[in-house]
Order: sequence, then structure tokens, then C-alpha cells
Amino acid sequence: MPQIDFQLFGYPEIHVDGQPVSLPLRKALAALVYVAEAQAPVSRDAVATLLWPEADEATARSRLRRLLHRMHQLLGIAIIASDRLSLGTAPGIELRVDTQAFEQACENGDFAEAARIYRADFLGTLAVDACPDFDDWAFFRREALRSRFIHAIERLIETKRLRGEHGEMIVHAQRFVAFDPLSETAHHHLISGYLLAGDESAAQRHYESYAQLLQKELGILPGPAIAALANTPTHSPDLESVPTSYASSDGVHIAYQVIGSGPPDIVFLPGFVTHVERMWGEPCARAFVTALSGIGRVMIFDRRGVGLSDRIGATPGVEATAKDIGTVMTEVGSRKAILIGSSEGGPGCIHFAATSPERVQGLILCGCLAKGSQTSDYPFALTTAQFETWLRQLIGQWGGPAGMEVFAPSLAGNRAAESWWAGLLRSASSPGAVKGVLEAMRDMDVRSLLPRIAAPTLVLHRTGDRAVRIEAGRHLAASIGNARFVELPGNDHWIWVGEQAGVIEEIRTFIQTVAQRASSAPKAIDLAHPKNR
Repeated sequence: MPQIDFQLFGYPEIHVDGQPVSLPLRKALAALVYVAEAQAPVSRDAVATLLWPEADEATARSRLRRLLHRMHQLLGIAIIASDRLSLGTAPGIELRVDTQAFEQACENGDFAEAARIYRADFLGTLAVDACPDFDDWAFFRREALRSRFIHAIERLIETKRLRGEHGEMIVHAQRFVAFDPLSETAHHHLISGYLLAGDESAAQRHYESYAQLLQKELGILPGPAIAALANTPTHSPDLESVPTSYASSDGVHIAYQVIGSGPPDIVFLPGFVTHVERMWGEPCARAFVTALSGIGRVMIFDRRGVGLSDRIGATPGVEATAKDIGTVMTEVGSRKAILIGSSEGGPGCIHFAATSPERVQGLILCGCLAKGSQTSDYPFALTTAQFETWLRQLIGQWGGPAGMEVFAPSLAGNRAAESWWAGLLRSASSPGAVKGVLEAMRDMDVRSLLPRIAAPTLVLHRTGDRAVRIEAGRHLAASIGNARFVELPGNDHWIWVGEQAGVIEEIRTFIQTVAQRASSAPKAIDLAHPKNR
């Protein structure tokens, strides 16, 4: 059986039984890449349209037929089998694709092997003229693989740190910096490695070069967390006392932190993109979570697909987010909690509250909506066209402080805050990965779950919220049976930005009221909890 090795990291390379073969036709390479990546038969017409979008159907099919014939002549072996309707991998060959081996290594938790396989970005410099749909597909596939590599290299760096292998930690961090020179997380890891190895001068020199790079490329300053790290005369870079741990669900690892002590237990889920470690670099976010930890034991986590949690092939919807909530609660031994869902974190909390009522003591929704796009019976969201325009703008600005003027207008122009947000975006996701997250948000609809929520609910919404209209908050409160609506002053969407004293007081009062009701209610055995089964 012939063995075909197809290397897609970097410019595509093909080896037949260990020997390199040349395929100089770029469209032939594109067709082969598309079929190999599919791992299943693909529509013949879809491939023809992908490669010849300007041609009519008959012409495109004819060109594809000639291209496949020429490909087989040049390679000396038929890698693609075709019939009248589809294309697929030819039977009788063993096709090994490095992108698939990379993703399997990530799934297996073998991050060293994953890092070894990822030698360059997907398809390298391959460009196919006049094929915009192929270019778009390749772009989003490239970004998804980049995101998984970043996650793998971060896990590898953390492993070396915990083992005290600081030299290897530095080597991997240097590769991370070379891979993403503007990532504050990458530079944070490298400076941490230098400090742990006792080389404070190298740490300071690297920080200075990074600051110069940021100023030149983005016109911003490094975030306060990395500045404090680089300028602290200590051999221990663990400036934050809150450790990051991992909970596992169906093989997916969810990064989480626990702050403070309870009861009560509080799960705080912010918006569409999070990073549990980078969050602490912004004073407002730090102050908000610290204030919550004065009320109870706070759990924060990165849901699957973003931040420090595992990257996954599928787009995570509200059901997956609800599952992650339960996974983290179970991991830390929390039987029942107050859920605080802010922005896009709200629908996941709504789903959990409706489907696991025995584990929800109360629900707080901040700047949330029940449906991601506008319809005739839900006029409170963006239309699909408006959403697509906003999504293109956000992705186009990725790498900088994208969307800051909408999410936190009171911080717009604050260079430290903008630097922090830009760094968090780059660390937590990629343009391709976040596109899927936001498309899931666009298609989200949890209205049918609202009447099922039995827990006491507090809905907070700022009057001038620029991201989610206040009518969406009023709709939530009106649709949940045991809900109270509080309109807050201001126009910041992020609940932790702007005036904080009133927000924290509303949350504190609500939680205290819920706790008093629970303490006066008859005690019952929680049969739903795994320990009581």
C-alpha cells in the first residue's frame, strides 16, 4: 500500500513512500489540500466552484476533470478518487496529513509533539489566483490551527515551569514570541522564564525591546501586569496569588480560578472572549472580581475554545457553555451557586439555570440579550446584515483594542486599558476562531428557556449600553417569572467598568436576600449532586 505524506504546515509538500514529489500546479495543490482536510468525500461541484468561481457550471466541471488528470500524471499516483458527484481519498493508499496528526496530539494532551509538528503556518505562502472562497477557507483554517498551537505552547510552557525546567521554558517561550511578536502573553512567559532562571537583566532587556515594538507597531504601551512583572526585583514572577487549574469534561480541559471563600458560591462568566490570567491586568476587572470575592467564593473560567481552555473543532454554543459551568462547579465541589452572566456569558447561564435548577441558587444577568439577531418578534438585537458588518469590523481590528469604544466607552483613549484589551484578545483567541464564537452568538436563541427559570433573578442593564439595547434587558426581566430589573446609569457594556459601587451593592443585596431565603427554607437532600447518588 503506497504511503502518502502530505505536509500542510508551511508550503505544501508531498512525499510518496518517503520520496518528495513535485506538484507545480497551484490549483491542483488547492484541490488536494481541500480534499485531504475534509477527511470525507466532498462535492465535485463545490470544489469546481471553489477553484473557478467565475466560470459556469459546465466549464468549471470540465476544468476540474482536466486538472485531476494532469495531477495524477505529475504525481504518478492517483491520490484523489472521483465519481460523478464527489471527490475523496483514493482507496488503497495510506494518506498521512500533518494537520490531522497535530490536532490528534492536541486531543491527546501531547503538547510537545503538537509543537514539534507545527513547523510553520498552514499552507505557508501558497496563494491561488482568483479563488476568494478558497482563500477565505484557508484563512479561517489557518487561524484555527494557530489558535490551537498557541494553546499547546502555553500548556507546554506551564508544564516546564511547574517542573522547574526553566531553560526549556525559555526556549518554548522564545518560540512563542517569534510566532506572535505582539502577544503580551508570549512576552510575559519569556520574562517569567528569565526571572525564574535568575537572569533579571535579560528580563529587563526583553521588556524594553517589547515596549519599543508595541510603540512602533500599535502606538500603545505594555499592560500593567507585564510592566509590574518586569520591574519587580524578585526571582518569582508569580505576582498573582490565584492559581489556574483545569477541569475536564469529555476530554475538554477548562481553565478556571477560584477566588475567596464561601458560602455562597458565585460563578462569574463575562463576555464572548476571556482569559482568566490576563483579566487581572486591568484595574477595573481586578477590582470587580476582588469585590465579588468579598461576598462569596468566586469561580471564573474560560469556556471551551477561548482563553487557556482547550481549543475545539466545533463552535461552542450555549449548551457547551452550560456544560462547562457544571464541570467547573463539580470540580471545586460546589453543589449550588449564584450565576453571574455578563454580555454573551448570559445565555449560557440562562441555559444552565433552566436545565439544572437544583444547582442554581440565584441568577444575575448583566447587559444580556435572549436572542442574537433581530426578527419580527424580537426587535432588540442587530439585524443579520448589521451583525455581519460589525463582525467584519471587529475581526478587521483584531490585534488592536477592537470594539473598545462600544464595550467600554469610558475607557476609550485610556492607553493602558486599550493595551490590556488588545493583548487579551490576541492571547485569548484568533480572528478565525472568534468568528465562529460570534456566529454562534448571532444564531443563539434562549427565549424558550426563560419561563423555565425558577431561581430568583436580578437583571442589570445600563441605560446607554452601546452593545446591547436596554430593551433586551427589560425583555429578559419580563420573561423570567421571579426576576427584578434594575436600570443603571452609564453607557459602558462591560459591567466591571464605570461606576462600581452601585453595581456591587445591587449584587451584594441580591445575594444576601437569596441566602436568607435559602437558610429559612426546609433542608433537603440534593439527589441531583453526584455525591448523593
